[in-house]
Order: sequence, then C-alpha cells, then structure tokens
Amino acid sequence: MGRALLFESSLLLGSIALGLLAMRLGASPAWVWPLALLPYLLRQLYLLIRLALMIRRQHRLAPPFPRGLWGDVYRRIARYQQRGRKSRKRQIRFTRRFREAANAVPDALVILDKQHRIDWANPAAARLIHVHWPQDDGRPFSDVLPHPDLESFIDAGEYMRPMDIAPEHNRAIMLSLRITPFGDRKKQRLVVGRDITKIYHLNMIRRDFVANASHELRTPLTVIAGFLETLVDAPDTPANHRRPLSLMRHQTERMCSIIEDLLTLSRLEMHDSPEEQESVDVPDEIHLILQEAQALSQARHRFETQVDEDLLLLGNQPELRSAFSNLVFNAVKHTPEGTRIRIGWRQDEDGPGFTVEDDGPGIAPEHLPRLTERFYRVDRARSRESGGTGLGLAIVKHVLNRHEARLEVASEVGRGALFACRFPPRRALERQEAEFSVME
Repeated sequence: MGRALLFESSLLLGSIALGLLAMRLGASPAWVWPLALLPYLLRQLYLLIRLALMIRRQHRLAPPFPRGLWGDVYRRIARYQQRGRKSRKRQIRFTRRFREAANAVPDALVILDKQHRIDWANPAAARLIHVHWPQDDGRPFSDVLPHPDLESFIDAGEYMRPMDIAPEHNRAIMLSLRITPFGDRKKQRLVVGRDITKIYHLNMIRRDFVANASHELRTPLTVIAGFLETLVDAPDTPANHRRPLSLMRHQTERMCSIIEDLLTLSRLEMHDSPEEQESVDVPDEIHLILQEAQALSQARHRFETQVDEDLLLLGNQPELRSAFSNLVFNAVKHTPEGTRIRIGWRQDEDGPGFTVEDDGPGIAPEHLPRLTERFYRVDRARSRESGGTGLGLAIVKHVLNRHEARLEVASEVGRGALFACRFPPRRALERQEAEFSVME
C-alpha cells in the first residue's frame, strides 16, 4: 500500500512539476494545468474503464497488474475472484456428490417447493412414485401421486409419522411416505418414499395368523375354563385335587387374557384410524379408571390426580379407555408398596396430554426403546407374577397411532417413570362446546 501510494504521488507531483516549469517558461496557466494533468487523468480513466469491462465480461484478472493504487485494486479483486472460483468448485463437487449419492439411494427422494410442486427427484422416484425428473419439474405433487389425505400429510410435515399408500400407477406395491421440512426457512418439503411391500405382506400374514389362531384358541380355552371352575367348586372334588385344579384355572384365565389382548391388537391393526369418533369425556373415564386402580392396589399405593374437568377429546371411547387404563394398571402392577402414582390430564402448548408418573424403582435406559414391543417384559418373573401379558404398551402404542398421538417415556433407575400420551391440539374439545354441539 505504501509503495502504491508513493508511486501515485510521484505521478501527480511530476504532472504538477511540468505545469510549473511550463508557467516559468511563459506559458498561460489557463491551458498549462489541463495539459499537465491530462496524462494522469487519462491513465486513471483508462484503468477504470478497463477494470469495468473485465468485470462486466467476467474476465479473470491475472498479472501483470498496473502499478500504483490501481494495481492494489486489481490485485484484491483477483483474490476475491480466486476465492469465488474455489468456492464454486467446492459447491460443484458437493452437488455432484449429493446427486451421485441420491441417485444411488434405492428410496424415492422428491423435493417440493413452497406450493408443493416438484422441484427435483432422484431416479428411484420414477419407479416408486411415478415422478420423472426433469419432465415433471413444476407439476403439483398431488397430481402425480393422487391421494385424498396427501395434501394434509404434506402440510403437517411430521417425519416420524409415515403414510402407507398403494400408488395408482402400480397397485402391486406398498409405499411408506415420510415428509420433513426442507430448505433454509423450512418452507420446502423433502418426500422420502420406501418400498415396504415385503414387510407389509409379512405383517398381513402375521396379523391374520395371530387373529385366526386367537379365535381358534378362545373357544376351547373357554370350555376348559368352564369345566375347571365347575370342578373346583364341586363339593365332591377331592381336597388334594383342588390346588392343581385352581392352578390350572389360573393359567387358563391368563391364557384367555393373552388371547383377548391379541384380538384387541388385531382389531387395532385393521385400520389406521377409528371408524367411529366422538367427544370422549376423558375426566369421567379417568375417575372410573382410578376407582378400578384403587381396588387393584388394595391400598398399597398412594394416588394423586390433576385433571382438567372441562377438557374433552375427539376419539374412540373404548380404545382410549383401554390405553389409559393400561398405563395406570401397569403403574400399580409394576411398582412396590408405598409408591406414589400421579395421574394428569391437561392441555399445554403442544396439545392435550395424559400422563402417569410414579416414584418407583424406574426403568433402565436399555429397556426404554423396546417397551412397546409385543411380549417384551423388563422383569419377566415379576410380570408373570403380576399377571401381565406383555401386550399392554403395544396396545397403547396402536391406540395412540390411530388417534394421531404419540407415547413418550422418560425414566431413570431409582427415580420412577413417566408415561405421557401427547395428542394434537385439533383433537381437544371444551366441555361446553361439546355439550352445545350435542344439543344441536
């Protein structure tokens, strides 16, 4: 910078010195100074115009650079150009790698703009979702993949809740769609479509087998339980036979309970949402469940409630009662005597929520991800003693999925456990509003 300024100063001083010399020789000041400064000004104008043209034509600035301050300007612009070229090269490499990775993914990937129009898609989308890019660029996604619930599903943007559909272009496959907000301001949507045909068929086979086997087992077990009850209560039954018969009846009842839970799960898996939905008086259901829990506890536990009496819920009453009672009864069955159990029903910024919290022994972290699996037990021996089937939380999970809700579990060993059912705000109803709609 110092050398450039010295060079510019020397040029200007040289022009001034020539003007003074010409005046001393008798030249007129009116034309001496313009002529003396003209070369300096022309140089500045030439370098400025040259720079402007090179920038406009996007020419690369390369040495040799002019001397003086303009040389520093040229040199700094050249550095910015070099940085920009490196940044563009990195961006091009990243874009190329992203496209290569996206093209190699077997799942369909589709990016939608703010208006839910197709902005980009990978090759797998053509086979799975029937989206051909760039031919379908700018088309509404609902036109390419028509479905009555697709628009609301895209608006929700809940990545954890998939949507299973059979596309019209190929009814032989089953797709699982997941939507997540995408872009700087989360206004775009990324659609991920996965082929779950094999898994879907396996689940159908498993579900049909469980349902058919449960139906076939229920009738003979009912007959056996009836005969065992008659034999146990018969006066002429030998005394040494009563205990084995009582144990047989107890195990038969346990098998009947497992079968009923399996049939309940099969019914829940038949449809994604309840066929009949109404205003459910959750506070009243909680009070009834609390009475049953107190009878089950036999004064071994302390119960606390925090219930919003005016908060109702849109849903299926038998299913919700089954889910809530399973959570409360689990807290009674799997916690020791003296445990405090808190039951809550209230609304917060995320929507209505049902909670069951205890200060029992808690659950180890490695068990938390598997709690909703069928027949999974944290303590197998204790669960069998308490009469648990290992299906309660699986039923809760399916009921909540059918009501667009989720189950949250938090626990630490020695600090108890918290089970929370979180429902979407649109399912909340006020008691007065519900009663008014019934009157109409």
